[in-house]
Amino acid sequence: MTLTAISLLIAGPFAGSLAGVLINRLPDHRPVALDRSRCDTCGQPIAPYDLIPLASYAFLRGRCRACHAPIGRFHVHVELAALAIAASAILSDPDPLRQIADCILGWTLLALAWIDIRHLILPDSLTLPLILAGLAEAALTAGGDPAAIPPRALGAALAWLTFALTAFLYRRIRKRDGLGAGDAKLFAAGGAWLGPDALAPCLLLAALIGLAMALPAMIRTRRLAATLRLPFGPPLALAIWTLRLLWST
Repeated sequence: MTLTAISLLIAGPFAGSLAGVLINRLPDHRPVALDRSRCDTCGQPIAPYDLIPLASYAFLRGRCRACHAPIGRFHVHVELAALAIAASAILSDPDPLRQIADCILGWTLLALAWIDIRHLILPDSLTLPLILAGLAEAALTAGGDPAAIPPRALGAALAWLTFALTAFLYRRIRKRDGLGAGDAKLFAAGGAWLGPDALAPCLLLAALIGLAMALPAMIRTRRLAATLRLPFGPPLALAIWTLRLLWST
């Protein structure tokens, strides 16, 4: 195993810890870096040595050091998911630069999907930088060749136009919103990372994943209500991540 791979595996839980902070604070417009983490029960600030991903939770046996109240497993789940992302990125490609890029993409998609599940929003502060990062990654993995950027830029533009036009037509026909602007920006990020040729498979895969997510509601109500709000960010993020690991541009 290379030094890059080992470093990414170590960094995975820390990236997950940061993703957890973003998930909790971005939707509420709370400071990400300046606001100290506190116990949800007693409000006591958490010491840095109790913020070591996975290890601190295990050492404290899942309880606050100050009040001994149970600590929710949310951060543990996010940190484990981020570790799994790092492992899958390492296994999917031997190139260290691409492994790093894939981890950045996967960790950002993780935060976006989780936020959308909780709040039905996809923050611009994550989607827009992800578009730029995809264009930069194209040039870097091509040895700094700027000619690699236009195809990815075309992918981003086509992806955004596809969703924006679909949302416009849906609004005109159904007189209500169907796809959010955040979905269009996330799909544009997918185009920036995957290129134009992967857009159709990505959209098809996302639709299938979204349908699978909607099945429990359909089974429970025996129909899919027109007013049922389901986040499309998670299936789209999973589709982008899956094709990124399988698709080469």
